[in-house]
Amino acid sequence: MGTWDIGRAAAALLASEDSRTDRGPITDEWPELDLATAYAVQDEALRRRLERGERLVGVKLGLTSRAKQQQMGVTSPLTAWLTDAMVLPAGDPVPQDELIHPRAEPEIVFVMRDRLAGPGVTAAVALAAVGSVHGGIEVIDSRYRDFKFTLPDVVADNASSARYVTGPVGRPPESLDLALEACVLEVDGQVVDSATGAAVQGHPAEALALAANDLARRGHTIEQGWVVLTGGMTDAVFAPPGSKVAVHFTHLGSVFLAGG
Repeated sequence: MGTWDIGRAAAALLASEDSRTDRGPITDEWPELDLATAYAVQDEALRRRLERGERLVGVKLGLTSRAKQQQMGVTSPLTAWLTDAMVLPAGDPVPQDELIHPRAEPEIVFVMRDRLAGPGVTAAVALAAVGSVHGGIEVIDSRYRDFKFTLPDVVADNASSARYVTGPVGRPPESLDLALEACVLEVDGQVVDSATGAAVQGHPAEALALAANDLARRGHTIEQGWVVLTGGMTDAVFAPPGSKVAVHFTHLGSVFLAGG
């Protein structure tokens, strides 16, 4: 099989994504893959995405709920990259023919007015750098069979990134109580879950601060104009072909994914 390294892992995951072929965890074949190396794989995959013409537009957080962190044995969220190829216009169907086994989750989305550089960023400092807040839906899609993976596996896989939708309503952050901002998640008109912004690290700005500080440790900064997906407010739900997903927020309007 040959030896594994950062380049091989990045190429393998991008190939799975491009061919819509799921695979076993990389740690099954490369048990030495640790978290720091997994982030290096993620960065190498980004480099290859940019090389083929994609544009870096922001970052996303994963494992922002306490329950998911306990499940994976971590105490803070993951960060991953967003490119323009992941943008899905609101109301469009989930592109089933481009994905393996997509799931959808509601998100509070920040668009950055100012650059945000760690270390030492607090939630208050982070929120002050936000230009507008939106409702959103992230469509996640693991390259691993049955969404089964270890923590380094999912980090290397860019935290199961696939597509995301940003809602049309943008509000200044100071006009909202984001810990109390609620959402209702519907599939085909049936309510399947609900949550508030407190599900995301206690407050979405805490997630943003953690992202800035985590990226700083790796030499990265959250840039002006970037989109930040702060993490799933509820568990992700399967979005099978033809299903319609809607998320209704208290003050951030509604976001829809049409049946595909």
